[in-house]
Amino acid sequence: MASELVVIGASWGGLFALGRLVAGLPGDFPLPVIIVQHRSRDSEALLEELLQDLTPLPVRQVDDKEPILAGHVYVAPADYHLLVDGAHFSLTVDPPVRFSRPSIDVTFLSAADHCGPCATGVVLTGANDDGAAGLRRIVDRGGRAFVQDPREAEARTMPAAAIAAVPEAKVLTLDDMPKALVARAAELRTRDDVAHAPGAAASWTPLTRATPGGGWLPVEARRPDRPTPGATPPAAPRGADKPDAGERS
Repeated sequence: MASELVVIGASWGGLFALGRLVAGLPGDFPLPVIIVQHRSRDSEALLEELLQDLTPLPVRQVDDKEPILAGHVYVAPADYHLLVDGAHFSLTVDPPVRFSRPSIDVTFLSAADHCGPCATGVVLTGANDDGAAGLRRIVDRGGRAFVQDPREAEARTMPAAAIAAVPEAKVLTLDDMPKALVARAAELRTRDDVAHAPGAAASWTPLTRATPGGGWLPVEARRPDRPTPGATPPAAPRGADKPDAGERS
């Protein structure tokens, strides 16, 4: 069965928008939330710290080969592309896409291809069209698309581009976005067709499962070649030979 997750892309004005969205999620939100925010290559871990102050959900910057766990908020590190690769993450130093690394489209495309109908894409404020193509792929694979209402976005270009690429996307205010994600998580919990839907990756296992009382429990999703539980994932190379990421929008 393909794994359920939420991928969120933000650029200009994203700090405020992400804070509002994450703060609105309940402490028992069951899905992994993966955030790609355009930021400079020498950015510190300020984003993760600010988000952690707003939510009881664990917030962490992604390490290479790290398993994807339910109920966690993951932030793409500066100057790396973040990919969903089976039941874990991969980081790459491939060239920037539209002057951005991390690229929202790169993460969205990998989530669409690996998760199929279990992926949910969210595009927030931003000053370019990054994320539009990836959001289109998510919907084409059977997933769902949510877009911040451009009228309230600090930068309207990115959500407007996402709506143009995905007219069927649900356009929401930041206040309504958490409720929509909670409803989406409940929908995924009750669906029994996602494992057989086009685009679903057979090598995946669900990251959450329902308990008899209606709650959620994490299910560790590891491929056979992954380390045993408790093993420390290898850190991504952070050498001085990385190509310049260019300016972020």
